[in-house]
Amino acid sequence: MTVDLACGEPAFLDLTFSGLEALPAAGEERFAHELLRSPGGGATIAVGAARLGLTVALASPLGRDPDGGMLRAALEAEGIRCSARTVERTAVTAVMPFAGERAMASYQPEQDLRVADLEEHAPRAVVLSLARLGCAPAGAELYAIAGDEDARAFADGLPLGVGRARALILNTREALALTNATDASTAARVLSAHAPRVVVTCGRDGALSVGDGELLEVAGIPVEAVDTTGAGDLFAAAFAWADLGGAPPRDCLGWACLYAALSVRVPTAMAGAVPIVTLAEAGAQHGLALPARYASVQFEEEAPQ
Repeated sequence: MTVDLACGEPAFLDLTFSGLEALPAAGEERFAHELLRSPGGGATIAVGAARLGLTVALASPLGRDPDGGMLRAALEAEGIRCSARTVERTAVTAVMPFAGERAMASYQPEQDLRVADLEEHAPRAVVLSLARLGCAPAGAELYAIAGDEDARAFADGLPLGVGRARALILNTREALALTNATDASTAARVLSAHAPRVVVTCGRDGALSVGDGELLEVAGIPVEAVDTTGAGDLFAAAFAWADLGGAPPRDCLGWACLYAALSVRVPTAMAGAVPIVTLAEAGAQHGLALPARYASVQFEEEAPQ
């Protein structure tokens, strides 16, 4: 069975310490008002894309431990197909949101991704980090993303596979690390020599992209940030959704910025991934037209939990 989008990035179990009185210093203990458990990492991209109406698979294998079982149940409840292959342990991140930012500590066991993991889902498009681009199935559209580890690993040169990506999506810190540029727009222009379109997220300042020699910029949307965890992943999910739907590059940026902004108003990326009806209503308020592929779709209100 074909899916619209497959994500090959590892899923994490996020442990979010919500409502911290302060971030703990070395040797110090601080208390949270709530501890929340939710899917994170590559699972955030999958959940966001699924809530926007795409058929989605998480191609990276899940753990055989109880944490992996929890992730599988949560993802399948969202209609997301999960890989049949499993690994021994689940990656975990402790998330500590505070004052509009967050600190994180992660454990990620060794986990390989195989071409077959993606091919079993026959995806129309895939989302892969720079280190995993070689696993992209032939014929699938590719959206390349980066993380801190990628920025360090590829500082001396991007992998060849990035040239076939529809877009390389990364944040300002990653873009500067990969190019030694001093600002996001210069970094995007440098990286555009390797990828057809480069998209750089700029936090509350919005995002920009360079493609076909043209610089596009979209301003940020003012919101009160509670937890910014996963905003970049949801940006990537919405960008792919808009692009696959036939939106022009500026609208892809606009939809992605809006989806990321809506996500940071609540704790956890899972809770922040709003359904398509909410995004469509917000988009209309910001002058965004639905991508052509979705223009005639009748969206249903999400059933109350």
